[in-house]
Formats: sequence, C-alpha cells, structure tokens
Amino acid sequence: MHDNASPRRDSLPSRRGTVGSRVVTAALIVAPVVALAIAVPFLWGQAVTLRDMVMAVAFYAVTGHGISIGYHRMFTHSSFVSNRPLRLALAGAGSMALEGSVIGWVANHRRHHMFSDRAGDPHSPWRYGTGVLAQTRGLLWAHVGWLFSRDTTAAERFAPDLLDDRDIVVVSRLFPVFAIVSLVAPAALGWALTGTLVGAITGFIWAGLVRVALLHHMTWSVNSICHMFGRQPFATRDHSANFAPLAVLSFGESWHSFHHASPSSARHGVLPWQLDTSAEVIRVFERFGWASKVRWPTARRLAAKAS
Repeated sequence: MHDNASPRRDSLPSRRGTVGSRVVTAALIVAPVVALAIAVPFLWGQAVTLRDMVMAVAFYAVTGHGISIGYHRMFTHSSFVSNRPLRLALAGAGSMALEGSVIGWVANHRRHHMFSDRAGDPHSPWRYGTGVLAQTRGLLWAHVGWLFSRDTTAAERFAPDLLDDRDIVVVSRLFPVFAIVSLVAPAALGWALTGTLVGAITGFIWAGLVRVALLHHMTWSVNSICHMFGRQPFATRDHSANFAPLAVLSFGESWHSFHHASPSSARHGVLPWQLDTSAEVIRVFERFGWASKVRWPTARRLAAKAS
C-alpha cells in the first residue's frame, strides 16, 4: 500500500464489454497480425535489415519483461518490492506490450490463480470439458477467445491495492498513450537512424507490429498451452505445466508448474538448466538496490512442492 491519496475508484476506465471496448480489443489483437500478413509478402527480402531485427528484439525484450517482471511477478504476486522509479518504469514497459492496463491485467490474473482451471477462471482451456472437440474449443478460448467476452472481473475485489495507488491508477489511465508510443517509437527510431521514410516504415512493421503480435501470442500461450501440455514436476490443484519450447521467448514464464505451486516466487524456472531471464533481471535490480524483499525459492520450498 502506498501513501498517495486514494483516487475515486469509479473514475477508472470501464472494462471490456462495451461495443467500443471490444472494437479496441479487436484492433489491438487483429491489426498487427493482418498488417503482418499483408506486408511480409511485399517486403520479404528487400525491406528487412539487421537494424530492424535489433530494434524488434530490443522492444520485445523491454516490453516483454515489463509484462513478466512488472505486471506479473511484482504487481500481481508481490514477488519483490521496488523503488518508485523502477515501479513506474515496469508499469510503463508492461503497458507498451499492448495487453491492457496494469490494473485490469493484474485483476484478471489474480482471479485466474484463485479459480485456476475451475469455474471462475477467466481463461481456462478446460472450460468446455475433456473431449477432443471440447479441448480444441477450450484451447482457442484460453488463447484469445476470452479477450472478446464480457469482463466480469472486479478490480475492486482483485486489485484493491493498485486502485489505492495513485501512481498506478494514472499509468492505467494512460494506457492508450503507452499503446500509441509503443507503435510510434519504432517508426521514429527507424526514421532517426536512416533519415528515410522506408526506415520509418520497416521499423514500424518489424519492431512495432510484428513484435506486438509475437509478444501477444507468447503471453496467451502461457494461458492456453501451459495449462494443457507439458510436464508437472510440482504439485498443484490445476493443470499448470512446464512447456520448455516457450521458455526463451516468454522470459521464463512457461515454467508454469512451479509458478502455480508457489505463485509469489520471483523465479519460475527453478530446476537445473531452466532459463528464466526475468529472474536474472530481478537479481540485477536487487544488486543495484532497486528491488528488495525478493522472494527467492528455497531448497525446502522446492522439496515441499515437488509432486
């Protein structure tokens, strides 16, 4: 809890459910993919450069870690405490991933953990049953379908701490601005580096649209794939599992078994050779004194949670 004066909770933007909000959701989800499908055939082999790829990787790493470290491990699960500049930076970086405002994202994810793979879970792939058709339908629902449904997650219930934090309320209200900056910044950087319109366009496509589309599907894959496929070395009451092929691109988020066994842990990849870049970045923050009270997993904790 922070000592900033509490804002009016009913002054926050409305959640999913209105026609306007669904149009915006559809635009954020579909537009990058459609633009990519149209642009790539025309640009492949002639309008992609090493510069574009470096920019795309950089924006992907910053915004992706903003989700995994900021939105997920810090804001949702309180895996560590950060100073105010880092807290604001992580909230901003996560917002630039175009996955929704920090308060809405956190509320939905906390609800997911409370009802994981049971009635009340906003995006369980087991929603429709266990048959092949039911699981296929559930996988599509967990991956993207739930984003178009009416949002019944009350932030007042699931994220009251963030509603009482004026800094985070302001960042949440500014989500549309962060979304615009997330797409405009790569174009502006491409223009600055090349001095040409082509440089601006290719920067926008690869470090903007392609990066957003890839990051979206990596995040959604944790909701869908990591609750249907993979190994479960830790005991949980749901279907959360480790799915190694996604570990690098998800920054360690796909080590999902231990995460659901011990949600507040700052490290998800706790077994030998499980790469978890989010945990390594948190360790750097800790060494610089920007993060404290980091909840690192202990050998005793691992043994207690092993299945």
